[in-house]
Amino acid sequence: MRKICVVTGTRAEYGLLYWLMKEIEADSELELQIICTGTHLSPEFGLTYRDIEENFKPNKKIEILLSSDTPIGISKSMGLAQISFAEAYEELAPDIVLVLGDRFEILSAVTAAMIQQIPIAHLNGGELTVGAIDDSIRHAITKMSHIHFVALEEYRKRVLQLGEKEDNVFNFGEVGLDNINRLNLLSKNNFEKSINFKLNKKNFLITYHPETLKKSNTIEHDFQNILDALDSLDNTHFIFTKSNADSGGRMINKMIDSYVIKNYEKSVVFTSLGQLRYLSALQYVDLVLGNSSSGIVEVPSFKIGTINIGDRQKGRVQAENVINCVPEKTEILKSVSIVYGKEFQNELKKVVNPYGDGFSSYKTKEVLKNINIENIILKEFRDIQ
Repeated sequence: MRKICVVTGTRAEYGLLYWLMKEIEADSELELQIICTGTHLSPEFGLTYRDIEENFKPNKKIEILLSSDTPIGISKSMGLAQISFAEAYEELAPDIVLVLGDRFEILSAVTAAMIQQIPIAHLNGGELTVGAIDDSIRHAITKMSHIHFVALEEYRKRVLQLGEKEDNVFNFGEVGLDNINRLNLLSKNNFEKSINFKLNKKNFLITYHPETLKKSNTIEHDFQNILDALDSLDNTHFIFTKSNADSGGRMINKMIDSYVIKNYEKSVVFTSLGQLRYLSALQYVDLVLGNSSSGIVEVPSFKIGTINIGDRQKGRVQAENVINCVPEKTEILKSVSIVYGKEFQNELKKVVNPYGDGFSSYKTKEVLKNINIENIILKEFRDIQ
C-alpha cells in the first residue's frame, strides 16, 4: 500500500486539499498520512487543526510557529520545522510527500523530504505572485519536487521551463475548485446564523495579507488606506477574515480588530471562516476586496467582482471579474464604483473561470497511486530545445 503524506500548515491550504485528501483516504490502495503544522497549531490563528480532526486523524502535529513574525522569527521557525519534519518522516516512512503552494513552512517540509530521498508531489507550481517572497519559495519547491500538479497550461510551461520532466507535470486545474462542486453551500439565512451577523443591502468579503517584499510601515499605511475607503461607503457591511502569519500579518490583524470594535454594527471579523462558510459567503456578497488568491481563483466561479489591491497577486492569470488597483483610498473607491456599474455587472454574467471545472482531485489521486516512483528521485535537468 502506497503511503501519501499530506503536509498542511494553514486553514486556506487545508481547504484546498480537502477533497484530494478524501480521495486518497477512500482508495484501498493508498494510505493517507497527515502532518499538521504552522498556524493550524496556533491559538492566535484559531487552532484550525481542530477543523482537520473533524474529518481526519492527523498522524503528527509539528509545532513551529514562534511568537514573532519578523524575518528573524520566521527563519527560526523554518529551522525548527526542518528538524521536526525530518524526525516525522523517519517515523512515518511515507512513499510520497504531498504539499501545496508556497509557504515558508512548506519549504522546510520539502527540504527535509528531499534530503531523506522521499519523492515529493507539489500542487500549484509555476504560478507568479510578484509582490511576495512566496514567489521565490514556490519556484524553489518546484525544483525540489518530482511530481507536479498545476492549474493552467501557462503554469505547466513554466514548470517545464524550470527544467522539470514533461511526463511528471500534470495540468488538472485548480484542486480547490472541487469544493464548489462538492460542498452543500449554506442558505442565506443559515449563513447569517453561522456568523451571527446580518447582511445589508451591500456586502463585502475582505481578506488582506502583507506584501512581504514591502517594509512594515508601508504595509500599515496601505491597509489604513483600505479601512479609510471602507468608512466612506454607506449601506455596506464588511466581513473580514484575518491575515496570515507572514511578516506584518499581526499588525494587520490588530488593525482589523480595532476597526471592528469601533464599527461593530457594520462589520465582523473571523480568524477563519472555513471553506463552507467562506464559499457560502461568496453567494451573497457583492465583491471580494483585498489581495487573497481566492479572489483570483475561486471568486470567478461565483460571477462577482474582485478588487485586487497591490502587487501580492501580480503575475497570476486573472478572469474578467478582477479589477486591479493600488492601495490608495480614491483608487479603491473608484474600483468599487466600477464593480457596481451596469457595464461591469453585465460582463460578470459572461465570466469563465480559467482555473478549471472543479474535478481535479480524483485525477490527481490516480496519478499519485499509479505513477512509477522507483527511480523518480534521480532528477535530471531537462533542457528546452
